[in-house]
Amino acid sequence: MEKITSFTIDHIKLQPGLYVSRKDKVGAETVTTFDLRLTSPNDEPVMNTAEMHTIEHLAATYLRNEPNWKEKVLYFGPMGCRTGFYLLLAGDYASREILPLVADCFHFIRDFRGEVPGASAKDCGNYLDMNLPMANYWGKKYATLLENIMDDRLVYPE
Repeated sequence: MEKITSFTIDHIKLQPGLYVSRKDKVGAETVTTFDLRLTSPNDEPVMNTAEMHTIEHLAATYLRNEPNWKEKVLYFGPMGCRTGFYLLLAGDYASREILPLVADCFHFIRDFRGEVPGASAKDCGNYLDMNLPMANYWGKKYATLLENIMDDRLVYPE
């Protein structure tokens, strides 16, 4: 079997950033998959599932309510390696084009207080596995990175 695209990226060189992971054609439409990398793979500790779960709930809620983008959001969810998230958007985009959207999303996560949307037995299959303070921490860390991001953190390393 051939390696899938995400396994061909050099994870030793990969740093936290906002990357185009792939672009796929679905009929006449392009779907752009973004790699929102929050930790340096195989170098920094990974995120725990509770904060990733909380970030997923907050980001999905934010993105699906953002007036200019909500119709283009196809998916937001965690990477199995727990170093980041994938965001799939309908359309052909570059990382810099969605930087304001992702930065605003992580400002929302950084500043969120109160009850996490969908964190109830009725709404979620594992609602007790949440950690809002750590989600706030990761929101702040990633938002800070995005505020001064360099071009080398917007394109996968060679």
